[in-house]
Amino acid sequence: MKTEFYASDVTFVDPLTSLSGVSSYQANVDMLAGRTLLGKILFRDANIVLHSVSGGEVQEDGTISDITTRWTLRFTFQILPWAPTAVFTGISQYHVKPDNETRVKIYSQKDYWDSINIMKGRYEPVSKSIAFSDFLDQLNPNKNLGVAPSAMGRELPYQLLRRGNGYEVRRYPSFAAAVIEYDRRDEGYELLGSFSREMNPLSPAIMEVSTSSTERKKYMRWPLMYEQTPGNEVVVPANLLEKAMQSSSVDIQTVPERVVAVGVFDDALTEPAVRAINASLRAAFERDGLVAQEESSNFLMFAQYDAVYSMGKRRAEVWITLTDNGHPW
Repeated sequence: MKTEFYASDVTFVDPLTSLSGVSSYQANVDMLAGRTLLGKILFRDANIVLHSVSGGEVQEDGTISDITTRWTLRFTFQILPWAPTAVFTGISQYHVKPDNETRVKIYSQKDYWDSINIMKGRYEPVSKSIAFSDFLDQLNPNKNLGVAPSAMGRELPYQLLRRGNGYEVRRYPSFAAAVIEYDRRDEGYELLGSFSREMNPLSPAIMEVSTSSTERKKYMRWPLMYEQTPGNEVVVPANLLEKAMQSSSVDIQTVPERVVAVGVFDDALTEPAVRAINASLRAAFERDGLVAQEESSNFLMFAQYDAVYSMGKRRAEVWITLTDNGHPW
């Protein structure tokens, strides 16, 4: 932290904390980063991912518009025996003024969390009791223990963009998947398992089921590889394409990078359950001003991480792809 860019009486407010003065501001930053004794006791693995910066335009009268950053913050609360990881997504709004020495100086910072502060698409303050409840909920051991491991081992990576109220928003990289049209999920697992033997596929298995009453097509995709450079499309090796050409039922599909809204649940993947989660997920993110791709209403898309006949704690999700101009990322 470069204190010369902050006013001596700078103020900081987030859903849990309020303070003033540059020394108090720096002490709070150092604690979260584990650079103080208390921080070293409480936290580890703190990191923040900055998604975007907007604002900061110089106006005709010489003033500077507020700057808004969008971020994901995570840290492990190591003082608890189960060491839960807390994740917050949100925005910071900086009120700045011109300065002769540093050109610009920060006079206030207000942070808002996506999980509690979005009201009808706008960020609004809430009581500290709501923020404290949200924080404690992330430390709940029942939400961190007993999660079913992926039946496939490795998982398709993603960047968490929002932990919202009732949903998440994630960015998935471009990936190549083995895809089949199926009737029964167990048969689909068997066919794709045979095709991808020794390939070490990634979870989850991703299903799409048409919502048409006249044409009930169902597709299953197993991710096989993904592009590690953001914005690029994955390149499928020739030998994988050749193997698919030799199969009468399996194709290789390249899926572009995309942003999806996700509803998480632990019930069995029955059609009524998926439809219910799909409806509640859509209502939750539309309430917060996000927009789905128009064609997403033509099918249900859901993901399964556990074995097809898992008897333990289940892990399943419903996905809805957002349109490119229907989100702020």
